[in-house]
Amino acid sequence: MVLLFKLANDQMQNLLKPLSFLILLGCFAGCAVTQSQSVAIDPVAENMLLYQLENGGWPQDHGDAIDYQKQLSAAEKAALTAARDKQRATIDDQATTGEINYLLKAYDKTKQQAYLAAAERGIRLLLDAQNEAGGWPQEYPNPTGYHAHITYNDNAMIDVMWVMRRTAEGTGAFAAVSKELREAAATALDRGIDCILKTQYTTQDGQLTAWGAQYDQHTLQPASARKFEPVSISGKESVGIIRFLLDIERPSEAIKKSVRAAVAWLQEVRIDGVRIQTITDPSQPSGKDRILVKDAGYTSWARFYELDTFRPVFAGRDGIVRYDLKEIDNGRRVGYGFYGKWAKDLLNKEYPRWEARLAD
Repeated sequence: MVLLFKLANDQMQNLLKPLSFLILLGCFAGCAVTQSQSVAIDPVAENMLLYQLENGGWPQDHGDAIDYQKQLSAAEKAALTAARDKQRATIDDQATTGEINYLLKAYDKTKQQAYLAAAERGIRLLLDAQNEAGGWPQEYPNPTGYHAHITYNDNAMIDVMWVMRRTAEGTGAFAAVSKELREAAATALDRGIDCILKTQYTTQDGQLTAWGAQYDQHTLQPASARKFEPVSISGKESVGIIRFLLDIERPSEAIKKSVRAAVAWLQEVRIDGVRIQTITDPSQPSGKDRILVKDAGYTSWARFYELDTFRPVFAGRDGIVRYDLKEIDNGRRVGYGFYGKWAKDLLNKEYPRWEARLAD
C-alpha cells in the first residue's frame, strides 16, 4: 500500500511540474503584456490629441507654445473638447508642424493608431491651408490681418516645407503616412519651392537679394506684420530658407541662382566688428538694456534691412521705422532679437559644402 501511494505521489508531482511551469510562464506573459501596454502610451502624444482642433491643426496657448507635459484636470479636458471648432490652427513657432513630427515618432515607437491618424489629419490641414501662390499663412482657416500673409517669420513656412518633404519622401517615421498624402505632399512641395523663388526680393535696380519675413499673398511683395516688424528683407528668416534649398539633392538652375544671390546678399550686409549685448541699467523701465558693443572677432546681421538701401531698420510699439536701435522703446530693444549671428555657420560651413558637392 505504501509503495502504491508513493508511486501515485510521484506521478502527481510529474504532472504538476509542467503545470507549474505553464502557470509561471503565464504570469511572466501577463507581466510582459502589462509592461508593453504601459510603454505604448505616450503622455505627451495623448495631450496632443486633446489639443487637436476639429480641422486637424493645433492652436497656441495665447500666443505661446502649449505645455504638453502638463497634467490636465477633467475640467481642462472638457474645455479643450468644447473649443475644438472655435479656434484657428497656426504654424507659428512650430505649432501644428511640431505636433505632426512628434506624433509620427510616437506612433513609430508605440504603434498607437490614434497618433498616426492625428498626424495625418494635421498633414491634411497643411495641404488645405496652402494658398494659390503656393505659400502658407500663419493661421488657417479664414486668417485675418497679417496672419493671412505668406509667413517665413520664425521659419513658419519652412517648418511646413520640411513636413511636406518628409511626407513626400517617406523619411523615417513619415514612412507610415498614407500613399495618398505622400503624393499630395509632393505636389505641395513643388508649389512651395516655386513660391520661395517667386518671393525672393529683387531691388528696383534689378539685384536679386533674399527674403522678407512675410509677404502679401496676392502681390508677392514683402509685407509688415506686428508694429515692430516692418516691411524689409530679413537677415534671420533668409537663413532658414537658404538652408532648406541647400538640402535639395538635385537643385534646379533656378534654385542654384537663388541660393548664390541670397548668399552674396548676406555677405554684402554683414556687420563686422560689433555684437549685441544685454546690460543691467536701472534707469530703464525693464531694469536692463541692449546695446551694440565693439568686438573685432564678431560678425552680426540685422533682423530687418530696408528694401533697397539695405540699411538696418528698427521699430517699436509705435510702428515708426528708425535707423538706430537705441531710438526705439526699451521694451522692444530687450524683448525682440534685432541683431544676431544667424548666417555665420551658413556662410562659413554649409554653403561652401554645398558648392563643393555640386562641383563633384
